[in-house]
Amino acid sequence: MYALSLLFYFSDCIRRNAGAKRTGTGFLVVVWGLQVTHVILRMWTEGHFPIYTTFDFLFIFSFSIVLMSLVMTRIQRSEFVILLLNVVGFSVTVLNRLWFTAGEISLHNWQTVHGLLIMHITLANLGFAALTVATVFAMLYLFLHRKLKKKKWNDTMRRMPSLEVIGKYMDGANFIGTPLLGVSVMLAVLSIVAERRWILLLDLKVIATGLAIAIYVGYFVSKRRKQFSTIIMARWTLIGYGFVIISFLSNAYSAFHRWTGE
Repeated sequence: MYALSLLFYFSDCIRRNAGAKRTGTGFLVVVWGLQVTHVILRMWTEGHFPIYTTFDFLFIFSFSIVLMSLVMTRIQRSEFVILLLNVVGFSVTVLNRLWFTAGEISLHNWQTVHGLLIMHITLANLGFAALTVATVFAMLYLFLHRKLKKKKWNDTMRRMPSLEVIGKYMDGANFIGTPLLGVSVMLAVLSIVAERRWILLLDLKVIATGLAIAIYVGYFVSKRRKQFSTIIMARWTLIGYGFVIISFLSNAYSAFHRWTGE
């Protein structure tokens, strides 16, 4: 269903086709419905919201991407944004199925900071999704800016939002994602402090995430002072997202998410 949705959106992006767009949106609605059903069934069988494993984190991330895409169908000239977002969402869904399972892991054993843990994972997921949206808009901004600079105008560019609109949505997504990720890190630090596991403050994942947040904070400070052009801000967005990806990939080497809390 997800692949069919992508194919119809791709068809619409290649050659304007309102029917293909509606069909792609319909399949996307079905995908979202199946994802909701999956979550409900997991909750029914396991007795808790499925959030504790890497599989669950990536599944909820994909769910968030699909939901954001459906919201964006109400925005004019958003076909390319929706397509790029769901290329990410589909890739994550497939790789998640291939690499991970939905089994229990030690995160479920953090009894002392159980509430903080749930909030940490939820906010991190939402922040990751919002920053992914910002990154897609940053890529589109750089692409459109380059085409305009070279005076290469075609039907594809006509179907994209203006540079001003793309920059506005990029800022908005960054503005939403940065505080969500920041609060998530604060909760993680509080959970470490609550259990007096001070050594985890020097963990690779904590440091990488802190660097990512520092980049995004610098983004907003520079934006407020109007020190740089929007194209520089778009590149800054890509760099920040790169550190977010590094933070996620560092799970394999991090002791933070392998801590049992015992």
